[in-house]
Amino acid sequence: MLGDRQQDSLTAEVMDSHLRSLLGTHLTDVASSDQHTVKPWFAGRSDVSPPVVDLSTEGFPLVGGRLDLIEGKPVPALVYKRREHVINVFVLPANRVDLGETLTRRGYSLRHWDEGDLSFWAVTDAAPTELTEFEHLFRAATKS
Repeated sequence: MLGDRQQDSLTAEVMDSHLRSLLGTHLTDVASSDQHTVKPWFAGRSDVSPPVVDLSTEGFPLVGGRLDLIEGKPVPALVYKRREHVINVFVLPANRVDLGETLTRRGYSLRHWDEGDLSFWAVTDAAPTELTEFEHLFRAATKS
């Protein structure tokens, strides 16, 4: 379990990674709306294999994925959109801390949840209610 200081540091890293992805041209390493193209792309590139789901019928189309660095390790980042808003979902090993609320930093919203042995961090500048909706849809689609 993470302490408050470590949790704050991880939250800042996730937020900074989201912001960096919006600068320039590194939003995706693999650009595809096909979950069967995005998921296998991560094989061998990180320690975790992210679940990749298609939420386009619910208004959150998959754009692709990329590798990012969090805590000095390569982690998958899944990229979704909500209208013109980017939603980055960073997938790390679970840390057993569920924020249970939406954090807002510098105009961006962040949600965190653990599912099994994975930890999900979703960040966007879309409305906090839309991020909460995304989380619920993503969690429902990834339940085994």
